[in-house]
Amino acid sequence: MNADTFKPGKVTLVGAGPGDPELLTIKAVKAIQAATVLLVDDLVSPEVAALAAPGARVVQVGKRGGCKSTPQAFIEKLMVMAAREGENVVRLKGGDPFIFGRGGEEVEHLREAGVQVEVVNGITSGLAAATSLGVPLTHREHAHGVVFVTGHAHPGAEGIDWKALAQAARDAKLTLVIYMGVSGAGRIQQELLTGLPAATPVAIIQRATLPDQREAVTTLGQLQATIEREQLASPSVIVVGDVLRGVAAVAESPAKRASTG
Repeated sequence: MNADTFKPGKVTLVGAGPGDPELLTIKAVKAIQAATVLLVDDLVSPEVAALAAPGARVVQVGKRGGCKSTPQAFIEKLMVMAAREGENVVRLKGGDPFIFGRGGEEVEHLREAGVQVEVVNGITSGLAAATSLGVPLTHREHAHGVVFVTGHAHPGAEGIDWKALAQAARDAKLTLVIYMGVSGAGRIQQELLTGLPAATPVAIIQRATLPDQREAVTTLGQLQATIEREQLASPSVIVVGDVLRGVAAVAESPAKRASTG
């Protein structure tokens, strides 16, 4: 089939944000409600998916680390097929499509197939996780920048040079926001400690913004031990840096320990 004979379907990659439906943009809500077909990621909350029109076809295409996932190639094939059939397709992705959401890969594939594609940003979970603790990711006194990084390397890739990143974070006063890092927290901790002090504040936030959110504030030297003790699991975000000093002080205060003990 020639690209010129396609029906006027399109695909919109929509960021569903960290889970709380009230954090969706107005543009995202409009796109979800206008869709005739929705391909929904596993990390999208049911409340967000429920915004779809009653007659829309909703297809679950879960993708979560450590679990059985829908192959990426199959998802891309579904998007192209539906668009060529004239459907208004929404690819609903947790967080933001362009931050560890494979949005770049999907946009490239759709454009190569001659399919019209648009992207609607969503609040990424790294930002939402820090905000849920009342913590900024940048601060004039504590952090001059922020690095979003994945703790889950692409198969066959070398992954992040955590030692170099630790050095850069120390020298440039950067906050580190680590996605998908719980399973490799031990190695990440060990290598970050080559450049950052063990007393560096760390927060682990699981299921940020959702009613069952759980978090723990600790230090880099106690990262792995805290994850194991608190039984924190994916999906979680790990925030490392001095921007956490205020919340760390509250967590360590005698009144706080007494109220949670």
